[in-house]
Amino acid sequence: MINDDIKYMKLALKEAKKAYDLKEVPVGCVIVLDNKVIARGYNKRETLESSLAHAEIIAIKKASKKLNSWRLDDCILYVTLEPCVMCSGAIIQSRIKRVVYGAKDPRFGMHKSLFNIFDIKFNHEVDINGGILELECSNLMKSFFKELREQN
Repeated sequence: MINDDIKYMKLALKEAKKAYDLKEVPVGCVIVLDNKVIARGYNKRETLESSLAHAEIIAIKKASKKLNSWRLDDCILYVTLEPCVMCSGAIIQSRIKRVVYGAKDPRFGMHKSLFNIFDIKFNHEVDINGGILELECSNLMKSFFKELREQN
């Protein structure tokens, strides 16, 4: 499974780079079902002027539309940054089976960094793993914020 995790995290990184190019915080996401990417998303908060436009939310909406269902039971979500509380809630509510993320988010991360929302016994449990291509995901974020500081 680790080879698949790396393969799909690389695709999530490609999505994050799209956000980076738009001067958005570079977070990317792909959702996989039966070894096929069914949805992609990247952060568009500035572009759409919406606090809801996180990569995971965008990808979840696309996956739900593709499957004609809000239930994403057998899907795996790959995201370059540890999910925040909003995205974690959407992941649980959409019943995604598994989440794989790259970099930790010490400011907003809801897996292990700040709090572990996934340990709470809801009606649905999510298998979650972090640290896949962590260095690449983390370096992209660091690069983005370094450039942002240099511009100001």
